[in-house]
Amino acid sequence: MHPHREQEVLACIPHLRRYARGLESDRTQADDLVQDTLERVWTRLESWQQQGSLRAWAFGIMHNLFIDRIRRHGARPDWAAGDALPELPQRSPVSERLELRDVERAMRRLPLEQRSVLLLVAVEEMSYREVSEALDVPIGTVMSRLSRARERLRAELQGASPVEGIQRVK
Repeated sequence: MHPHREQEVLACIPHLRRYARGLESDRTQADDLVQDTLERVWTRLESWQQQGSLRAWAFGIMHNLFIDRIRRHGARPDWAAGDALPELPQRSPVSERLELRDVERAMRRLPLEQRSVLLLVAVEEMSYREVSEALDVPIGTVMSRLSRARERLRAELQGASPVEGIQRVK
């Protein structure tokens, strides 16, 4: 195996962990998702065609594994995961923790396709092209999902119901 590729995979690990925590509310499940993803990446690294970035490829593997888990265990409502939140640093002021909790709960209530795009673009700082590769959707779909996710999140954080803050065009 090429040492440069190994370094690229190792550099992805913290990002994969953060993305997994955004998808899975349970820390153990998130860690299992990372482990399964890395196992797939390592075993298939030699067969990777080097089309696009290794990072996007690894995120695509994680996303597909997560979708497979949902299908295998039955779909759960997107809002059901909203109560289990990661531990917050103790040094944060109370108001910051409450705001962070509200944002995390609102994120968990987003539909999976919107939450995934928002996490990859806003948290992982991936380009629209990388997200498109990772999720295997057109760039226009990435942009549309991101726009809807931001609008829905903004509306919810301002106290509007998720549908209330969105204007429909007929």
